[in-house]
Amino acid sequence: MHSDILAISIAYLSGLIARSLALPPLIGYLLAGFVLYAGGSRLSPTLTGLADLGVTLLLFTIGLKLRLSSLLMPQIWAVAALHMLGAVVLGTASVWLLGALGVGLFADLDAASVALVAFALSFSSTVFAVKVLEEKGEMYSLYGRIAVGILVVQDIAAVLFLAASLGKVPTVWALGLVALLPLKPVLQRLLDKSGHGELQILFGLTLALGGAQLFELVNIKGDLGALLLGVLLASHPRASELARQLLGFKDLFLVGFFLSIGLSGPISVEAVGVALLLLALVPLKSGLFFLLMSRFHLRLRTSVLASLSLSNYSEFGLIVCAIGVTQGWIGSEVLITLAIALSLSFIIAAPLNVASYRIYVHLRPWLAGFETSQRIAEEESIMPGDTSVIVFGMGRVGTGAYDAMRQRLGDLVLGVDVDQMTVDEQQTQARRVILGSATDPDFWDRIQLDFESVNLVLLAMPNTQENLFAARQLKELGYTGRIAAIAKYADETDALMQAGVHAAFNLYAEAGAGFAEHVCSELLTQSDDPAPGGGSGAKENATTR
Repeated sequence: MHSDILAISIAYLSGLIARSLALPPLIGYLLAGFVLYAGGSRLSPTLTGLADLGVTLLLFTIGLKLRLSSLLMPQIWAVAALHMLGAVVLGTASVWLLGALGVGLFADLDAASVALVAFALSFSSTVFAVKVLEEKGEMYSLYGRIAVGILVVQDIAAVLFLAASLGKVPTVWALGLVALLPLKPVLQRLLDKSGHGELQILFGLTLALGGAQLFELVNIKGDLGALLLGVLLASHPRASELARQLLGFKDLFLVGFFLSIGLSGPISVEAVGVALLLLALVPLKSGLFFLLMSRFHLRLRTSVLASLSLSNYSEFGLIVCAIGVTQGWIGSEVLITLAIALSLSFIIAAPLNVASYRIYVHLRPWLAGFETSQRIAEEESIMPGDTSVIVFGMGRVGTGAYDAMRQRLGDLVLGVDVDQMTVDEQQTQARRVILGSATDPDFWDRIQLDFESVNLVLLAMPNTQENLFAARQLKELGYTGRIAAIAKYADETDALMQAGVHAAFNLYAEAGAGFAEHVCSELLTQSDDPAPGGGSGAKENATTR
């Protein structure tokens, strides 16, 4: 027990250091495992149990966000399948070549083992991509949905491999799992009844872990069960809320998984050298993603940003290799080498994704020749009509701003959002909302709009980095109208003002003032009003110029 507490403490400190260097904390967890092994620690049953729980919850939360209809896009299933095929061929050739050149780790591998390593190298990280997309507020953008869809297809392939690798034949009772389908309304009703607190979390944990155990009882890999049960709830309005509630548990338990990789064996000079050689395959993986996406008629921006989010190795690759070690197909030193390569790929991919917009703008002239003239429906030209005010980000804040502006200007207000479901819902409520992104330079090329008639742009996107980039993009495009934006913290309002925003509103500061204003207008009469001179006393907390 004491060794486990020490391991978790060191993992925390390592993750803290990684975060301070603008790297994902999981890099710190991996390095902590290596340090612990060098110090004499070994993998414990507690950490093994945490690792298993983390992987199960990871699959369950992926299922909660999975819309099966989205996987039917050829830009997802075809790109994922073709890329995996191409990456396995490329990886097999590379590993075989390294073995032929005398690299000890791969010299004695047979053809099946070489293919296993290549298969593991073909995956991109679900944990990394989801983290990046969530931090940028672009999980539901087109490129984000395509990237996540590709990752889900990869994850399904990994889960199927894990199920088959155990060599277990499902029992006849496995046919009874079909009965889970009619239970979908029951499960969704239970999610409704669970509310928003600890009962909801307990429901999610019970369903994920209990479902996994149910599948294990009929000799089917439990992780597949967790994924499928998540899918059963994906259409529920609270599915995303449940995924957020479980996020902390999933991340916590995955610490055990990353620690277990580092605790699998010692680091050698040869392992580091081979990991550096394997790192050279990442740009080739990225290039293959970009080429395939552009061939399937995605715009340049979508292809570049999605490819960057997939430019790494995957924790699922480590899981695949861990099975190979357990079954005796490969040695533990191969797993250690891939863990080092994974860490290095994250170290490189993290700053690239932070700078993804700038990279796209820089590469756009060089890669324009890869873009096809044909467009998918979500990327065709936009004809919005006469517009005086544009609201970007039609969440609660954006919708409120849109409605207030429409009362003043009528149909001259246009809403824009990156999520197709949000756009559809807004349109059913008779709002003039289109699909698009203020951070997308091509969006401004696609939209047929007289920009001289646009007097005001409201940036109400949930991520301040998006609002910052959009403000800079508008200035670079020569927009001369007024720009207003929302932020959550004081330092963010300062950054927005420096980027050219004319009015930056602190949401947290505004909440208190807005609440007081609402109370005064709804509950107090003129004579009751406590403010001197009959005013409400609510002070506008906004930075303007």
